Amino acid sequence: MIRYCQVHNIPYRRCGKVVVATEESELPRLQDLYQRGVANGVPEIALIGPEQLREIEPHAVGVRALHSPNTSITDYRQVVDSFVRDIESMGGVIKTGQEVTAIEQTDQQVRIKTKVDAFATRHLITCGGVYADRLAAASGGALDPRIIPFRGDYYILKESQRHLIQALIYPVPDPNFPFLGVHSTLKMDGSMWLGPNAVLAFGRESYRRSDFNASDLWETLSARGFRKLAFKFWRTGLDEMIRDFSQKLFVKSIQKYVPDITADGVDLGPSGIRAQALTAEGELVDDFVFDQVGAIIHVRNAPSPAATASLPIGEYIAKMAADTFDFHRPVAVAQS
Repeated sequence: MIRYCQVHNIPYRRCGKVVVATEESELPRLQDLYQRGVANGVPEIALIGPEQLREIEPHAVGVRALHSPNTSITDYRQVVDSFVRDIESMGGVIKTGQEVTAIEQTDQQVRIKTKVDAFATRHLITCGGVYADRLAAASGGALDPRIIPFRGDYYILKESQRHLIQALIYPVPDPNFPFLGVHSTLKMDGSMWLGPNAVLAFGRESYRRSDFNASDLWETLSARGFRKLAFKFWRTGLDEMIRDFSQKLFVKSIQKYVPDITADGVDLGPSGIRAQALTAEGELVDDFVFDQVGAIIHVRNAPSPAATASLPIGEYIAKMAADTFDFHRPVAVAQS
């Protein structure tokens, strides 16, 4: 992604990141994270002690940390705009506002119907986000793993406390959940976002606490996998829901590694929806899921770091398509 930004003159900033262990019990997980980083060729990562941590983040506390000095940030709106120009320069056409209503597959072609149009193609790749499982099922594929929507809220650090965090500070991830935990996110404009949390959204597009879709919610609650997940982690889910309505409790999760931040030092920011894949056995899928149904490839789960890794993800899918499909005729890409 850094090379792409350089080639296309997209501003980026090499700001670095620290993953902070605040308790001794987190050290084995931090060590595992370090070893995986080394195995995957992440450059210059290092395990550091409290003194080095304070040199990098003067207001952070922890018993040990993982430092990744080459971690960078960019503006992904500009990245997407550049992707659009790339596609159109190669003859691609992007159509928006076309909700998919049906997918029909025959021996000769795939027909895609939308609310405003219809398309026919020999091959199809879907990347439907929160609707990925529905697109797969509509084309004859398996419904599982289902997509469960989780809403993530952010708070924005006020200017008066902006000096407390220099760049990116993350907690040690919990292996039971594919979420990164509440962390700091430096933006290109200099603002600092804190979050996100992870609470069950009451609809696949329920970006606000008050948003509610009865059909979506019933589909989630009635799924066998979700009931198993809820039974196993009901206390964690309840704690997340309570914290979602309490700015004080939200900030408390940040205070574990930056204790000087106060509840009145943040403003409520935007929210996002995570399209999380869930197996029928109640396991949260923490990796990418690509499956094929005849002449269709479905991208069913693209969790973090999907934006950062979008180019290698695209390369992987393109290779999968090249190994499977006959490209003597054009390929269509449908999104919902």
